[in-house]
Amino acid sequence: QVQLVESGGGLVQPGGSLRLSCAASGSTRDYYAIGWFRQAPGKEREEVSCMGGTTGRTHYGDSVKGRFTITREKNTVYLQMNSLKPEDTAVYYCATGALLCGLGPVMFEYWGQGTQVTVSS
Repeated sequence: QVQLVESGGGLVQPGGSLRLSCAASGSTRDYYAIGWFRQAPGKEREEVSCMGGTTGRTHYGDSVKGRFTITREKNTVYLQMNSLKPEDTAVYYCATGALLCGLGPVMFEYWGQGTQVTVSS
């Protein structure tokens, strides 16, 4: 089992920044991909960013490219979010357990509880 705990969400004005953290513990594997997903009310869960476990290659959704950055330090993964927009408002989840990025949330076995990000003036 892998436990994931997210933190760093909150209320921010448009154009502002937030940094989310995801601390992983338990039976983590270096070859697992780890990623950030988000889900807004009435919408499907979408992949925001992902980092491959073996390659460390990073992936970003089209809507966040150039604004969000995923990094990893030991067992903690961060999502730096800049130039935030109201449409970024969602619950953000950290997930791991997939072997590859880009195959959708169903491939990720372990999920955190989520952290709310609200972008509003």
